[in-house]
Amino acid sequence: MSDSRKKEYEKTLEALQIELVGLTRWLRSTGKRLIVVFEGRDAAGKGGTIKAITDKLDTRAARVVALGKPSPAQETQWYFQRYVEHFPSAGEFVLFDRSWYNRAVVEPAMGFCTDEQCEAFLAACPTFEKLVADDGVILLKYWLTVDQAEQEKRFAERADDPLKRWKLSPVDMKMREKYGKVGKLRNAMIERTHAENAPWFVVDFNDQKAGRLNLIRHLLDQIPDRRLPDKPVKLPKLKDKLKREDVTAAALRVPVVY
Repeated sequence: MSDSRKKEYEKTLEALQIELVGLTRWLRSTGKRLIVVFEGRDAAGKGGTIKAITDKLDTRAARVVALGKPSPAQETQWYFQRYVEHFPSAGEFVLFDRSWYNRAVVEPAMGFCTDEQCEAFLAACPTFEKLVADDGVILLKYWLTVDQAEQEKRFAERADDPLKRWKLSPVDMKMREKYGKVGKLRNAMIERTHAENAPWFVVDFNDQKAGRLNLIRHLLDQIPDRRLPDKPVKLPKLKDKLKREDVTAAALRVPVVY
């Protein structure tokens, strides 16, 4: 990426992040609850997008949920149960880095669930999400799409970079061979679970930075009445004289790192 394009990206992202801060202020003020689901191809850019969204937000206002493999006890529960416990309270914004939709794509692609379990999920999911929406939760769902050639390029970059190698899970490696199957499962999933109260949106992530900006801009546009007056903050004058903090080892009786 050229320096000029990088600067333009950073400038645009900063403006969107300011709007995201305003969104969380609106959620707190109104008590509204927001869930955004991020699904998509492996290496499409879910993690980077979620990081860009949450980077400047108060951690008490926004939470990221990325669940691992279910425990033996969770496998005996109602399928949606372990996700529901992470749903937002009043004023919260929760971002799901993969979600209950594992049952519609990853699990059937990998043979982790039966065809009957997948079908039961697809039949139940619209009713489940209607209950969520009827309770006042704003639910948005994004599928990040990337061409196979670009996906392979990103896998190779991760394999070569020790700082990114941890992103390649055993499931990711096996899913590489299931590009076509994942596409068919995704299409069936969206057809069965797209609804006005819980819509799906597909975002082109062949260019990650462009996809990131487009997704954030679109997310903000889904909540048009979110703006609140931004009151300036005036710091009161200090009554005491400014002091240097005493952090010497003698004062604290602990090692001090310089």
